Amino acid sequence: MAKKQTAGHEAFGDFAPKFAELNDDVLFGQVWSREDKLSARDRSMITCSALMAQGLFPQLEAHMKIAKQTV
Repeated sequence: MAKKQTAGHEAFGDFAPKFAELNDDVLFGQVWSREDKLSARDRSMITCSALMAQGLFPQLEAHMKIAKQTV
C-alpha cells in the first residue's frame, strides 16, 4: 500500500488548495496507487526514465527518492 502523499498540501495548500488536492488526492491518491494496473516499482522506473530522457532533473530528484522506497 502506498504512503499518503501530502507534498502538494504542504507546498501549495494555502496558495493553491485545489492544485494541492488534485496533486495529492487524485494523482497520487487515485492514479499512482493503482497497483492492479502497474506496480509502484514499475511505475517509478517508467517515471524516472521519462524524466531522465527529457532532462527534467529537478523533478527527477523527488521521483528517485520515491523509487528507492518501492524496491
